[in-house]
Parts: sequence; structure tokens; C-alpha cells
Amino acid sequence: PLLGVLWAGEPLGRYLEFPPRTSYVQHEPFSWPAFIALALLIAIFLGSVLFRIAVSNHQLLVTNHRPSAFVGTLHASRFRLPWWGWLALGWTCLWWVIAWSRVPRLVVVQEHTFTPLWLGYIMIVNACTFARTGRCMMLHRPRYFLSLFPLSAAFWWVFEYLNRFVQNWYYVGVADLSSFEYFFRATTPFSTVLPAVIGTAELLTSYRVISYGRDRFQPVQLLQKKWSGLVLVGLSCCGFFGIGLCPNYLFPLVWVGPLLLVVSLQILAGTPTAFSSLAQGDWRGIGVPALAALICGIFWELWNWKSLAHWEYALPFVHRFPLF
Repeated sequence: PLLGVLWAGEPLGRYLEFPPRTSYVQHEPFSWPAFIALALLIAIFLGSVLFRIAVSNHQLLVTNHRPSAFVGTLHASRFRLPWWGWLALGWTCLWWVIAWSRVPRLVVVQEHTFTPLWLGYIMIVNACTFARTGRCMMLHRPRYFLSLFPLSAAFWWVFEYLNRFVQNWYYVGVADLSSFEYFFRATTPFSTVLPAVIGTAELLTSYRVISYGRDRFQPVQLLQKKWSGLVLVGLSCCGFFGIGLCPNYLFPLVWVGPLLLVVSLQILAGTPTAFSSLAQGDWRGIGVPALAALICGIFWELWNWKSLAHWEYALPFVHRFPLF
């Protein structure tokens, strides 16, 4: 992205400012043609996927002649939330009330509600997974579970860096923070992203209705070829260059570029990727994490909505009709 900034003749200093305080990207106003075009693109892609899932689950229901097969799960008939799941539920509700209330004595605490809320959410989804399957990563893979927190912090700082070039979101109330304070107060909530998404994905896999039918989609062989890795490396590098050069038009590549780069390097190294199962027509490895991220996204935006410390958006062309 810095090369794109240099190519555009912009000063580099403001893109390296920490904490980020300067607003320098002039976002394009809302555009109905752009909004409709993007909405149609999303609707066509997701519509075909959802239609295939609906048809597959209808066939499953007809074949088995009983609703229980439709939601099949290991322990569905005796779902019992463990005591620590109820504790996490109460904890989350308490912090939700604190986050949205405006009691003067709680102002200092209200600036730090994001992390407690998500720690509660993470425990809740693990408790639900345990209730449904008898296992969860928090109890049965503790080292893996704990490793997700520092990995998540590093993971999200990558997107914070890329956002410097498009400025699609910004945080309210950071003007008076020192660099250390900003880093610490940001890293702590960033560390909850992957545990929340992966925990949600683990819970979703316990529902047969979520995954059924997606193991027989259209096979995609292209991503298994060595040359596809070279193509993806080139595309990801062009994407990173582009968000520095034309942030208003290429801002979606903030989310696509890192994925393409990681997958391309895995292909060149000859190791499995998130898309390897597509060669057999199995789309579950993509669909379940995507749905988990969408569910977490709803809670991210919901809890951010009326919190004292929060982020706000500035999107070119499509910034209209916010859910929260």
C-alpha cells in the first residue's frame, strides 16, 4: 500500500501516524448505481448458495421422514448448558447493561466493555458446543484455544494497518491516548476476534442443517495448480498497491488481499489451503467460517452501537441504510 501512496504522490508520514488521528481520505458520496450493482452481485452469489442448501435440506427431510434428521446432532435430545455457560450468560448480560447505560460512576469502566462482552460470548458458544457434542475447544484443546488470543491480536492489527490507506472505520475517543495506551487498549479486544469466530464455527458444525448439502457443490480445480499460486500472489500484490493508490474504488480489497496472499503462498508451498476441499466439491470449509464471521459481525455491530467507546464507518459509494 505504501508503494501505491508513493505512486499517487501522497506524503507517507500521515499513513504511519500512531495512533491514527488525521483524516485524509476524501470518501466519495453515496451512489445508487454502485449500491445496486454491489447488492445484485452479493444477492446472485449468495442466492445460488442458499438455494442449493435449501434444496439439499429438503431432500434430507423427505428422505428421512422425520424433523429430527433435519437438525441431526449428537446430543440434541438432551441439551444441557453447563453451569459455567449460565455464568458466562449472566456475565455477558451484566456487561451489556454497563456498556449501554450512562451511569456517571461507570464512565471509566464503560470505556473497556468490549473485551468482557466478547470473553462472555466466547464462553457461551463453547458452553453450547459442549452441551450439544460433549466437547469444546476451550476444555478439550486448551493450548490451541489460548493460542488463538495472541494470534487474533496480530491478525486484526494487519487489517488496522490496511485500513490506514482507506480509512473505512475509525475509533471515537482516542485523541488523548498515548501510543502505548492506544496499542494496549486496542490489542486486548483484538485478541477476541478469532476465538469468537472459530468458537462460533465449531458450534455451527454441530448442526447438520448448517453443513448438509455443501459437500456436493460444483468442484473447483483451478486453485490446486501451481500457476494459480503465482497468479494469486500477483493479484494480492496489485490489490495492496491499489488500496494505496485508489482507496475509494478498491477498498473491498482490504479484506480480499490478505486472504489471496496467504492462500497463494500455501499453494506455492504445496500445503493444503482453505480452498483445497473445493476440488472435491466440498464447500463446508468456506461456508461455515463465513457464516460464523457473519454471526459475530452482527454482535460486533450491535454491541458497538450504543457503547461509549466505539468505532464509526466512512464508506465510499455504499454508505447508506446501516443496520445499527
